[in-house]
This record gives sequence, structure tokens and C-alpha cells, in this order.
Amino acid sequence: MVAASDFTTELEAKVAQQLRSQRVGYLLGAGSSYLNGNGYPLAFQLWNLIKDSITDAGKRGDIQAKLDGGANGIEHALDLLDDGGATDTPYRHLVTDALAELFMAKTPPLDIHSEFVRRIAQRADPGLKIFSLNYDPLIEWAAAHIRVRVVDGYLGAEHSYFDPAVFVERIGRIRGSYKAKQFDETVKPIHLLKLHGSLGWYECQTNGVRRCGFGTEPPAGTKRLMIPPQRRKAADTMNPPYSALWSAFRGCLAHNDTPINRLVCIGYGFADEHVNAVIENALARTDFTVLILTKELSPTAWARWSSKTNVIVVTETQCSLNGNTGSGHADLWSFERLAKEV
Repeated sequence: MVAASDFTTELEAKVAQQLRSQRVGYLLGAGSSYLNGNGYPLAFQLWNLIKDSITDAGKRGDIQAKLDGGANGIEHALDLLDDGGATDTPYRHLVTDALAELFMAKTPPLDIHSEFVRRIAQRADPGLKIFSLNYDPLIEWAAAHIRVRVVDGYLGAEHSYFDPAVFVERIGRIRGSYKAKQFDETVKPIHLLKLHGSLGWYECQTNGVRRCGFGTEPPAGTKRLMIPPQRRKAADTMNPPYSALWSAFRGCLAHNDTPINRLVCIGYGFADEHVNAVIENALARTDFTVLILTKELSPTAWARWSSKTNVIVVTETQCSLNGNTGSGHADLWSFERLAKEV
């Protein structure tokens, strides 16, 4: 049996090696935006923080009943209340408006996210990918603060429009004579793909998918693009912007020209089956590793992921290294530490 100290040493070395490797992608969950209470709430806290803002008592009660009945968070409750039709039910709009109101009032510190963005921007990988499940704009704010270019799929000024073509564009200059021209890549922006939508994103019936300021209300009559339904028969995830974002997510993990070789998941508790299925499919690749770095996992999630030989799990109470289980780690799961080590 491996001694606890030896296991921890081996675990730390393996995580450090994976973080320094090439073709790394990042998946950020709510734990990466919590910032010890100074950032945005964790998923399990959201309902208690917004339920009083939902003035329709009947619909508030319907959501509460689903949560009391075992729904795994607000997103799952909303899916259970979704009738599967071609249009949204009112529940989702009530919740997204309440969440936006909660998030727009917050002004979290940017120093930790700035360090994270600065460090990964120095990597040689063109179009390095951050997949985010969060609605907050911490990555965008941090990148603008330290003058790092981030591509999020939107172009234009005030009410930007969505154009997924920006994810495949390269930025550079052509030098040399007309006989021997050479393309030099001058900027390698970070690609930020927010799989669940974002504060500021909205859909207009006449102008399509747009993005306004993160602290600005979308125009009247538009629909916020947060919390996409995942059980709908006419699934919104097949429509812009989600269709392009999820296609890129699946492609980067599996079948595009340069798939990533490791996915570093920070602050994500693996409670979203829509996300988990994509990751699990990618684990069929022999050259693909998943790092799960989060404070805690449910017993179900731990049992599912900790035994896999190409998965590394780090939580506060227990860890797993390529299928071998050991003791927990004090802080190797924390975004605050990882932001300084990527």
C-alpha cells in the first residue's frame, strides 16, 4: 500500500506535469468563480438567493417542489418543469432574470482570474480553449484588465453579434516578397466558450443572437441566453449560439484537427450529465486525460470517475490518481492555487 505522503507527492507531481503539458483545455465550474465568498455563488446556493425575487408565488412553488423532490439544482428543476415544446416555459425566464439581477450587482476582485488568464495566455498553443459553465464575466473582465485578447464568439461594439467563424480565424501578418510570402501568427487569443450562456447574452427575434454590456439590461422583448434547456425535444442546444459552442466542445475533445490531450476541470462537481457525456466519450481516447479539481464530489460522481485510469481526481477529502485512491488534499483543488500553477 502506498504511504499517504508518497501518494500526495506523486499526485502533486502528476498534476503539475499535466498542467505544464501541451494541448491543454480548461473547463471552469462555479467553484472557480466563488473566490472564498468574494465572487459569485456556488450552484447549490443560487435558489435560496433568488427565490424571493420570483414574485409569481405559484411558479416559485412549482420550482421549490421539484427541488424538494430531489432535483439536482435549479437547472435540473427547470428541465423537469419543461414541457418539451418548441418554446420556453415561463419558469426559465423568471429564473434567468432573477439570476441576472443577482449577478449584475456584484463587483468581485479580478486579481486571481487575471493571474490565471495571464499565465495561460503565455502558452504557445494557438486558440487555447477555456470552456466555462459559468454565467459571470470574470474571465472577460480579467482579460480586458490585463490586455489579453479573448475570443468569445461575438463581434461588434455595443450590441455585439454572434459569429462562430471567429473561433477558426488566425491573426497575423504576411511578410516576404511576392515570391516567398510567409504568414506569421502575431496574436494567439484565448478562446472562451461559455456552454451555458452568459450574463449579457440575449436573443432578439429580428436581430438574432447578441451580447450587450454585462451590467446592462438587454433590450425589451428579448430573451436572455442563460440556462439552456437540455431535455427539450426541439432542443435549444441545437440552435445558435449553443449549437456552435457545443460542437466546438465535442470537437476539441474528440475529432477535430487538433484535439486537446488533457482537460483540466476546475470547480466543477460533475453534476451536469450533458457535459459529463461529452467528457466520458472522449475518455475512449488513449491519449486523453481528465483532471477533476474540485472541493467536493457527490458519492455518485466520485464512484463514476475515480476508478478510471485516465482520470485524476483531487478533492478535499479524497483523491484518485489513475484509478488508485488516496487521501484528500488541502488546496490542490482550489482555483486560487491553480491560477498560479497553470
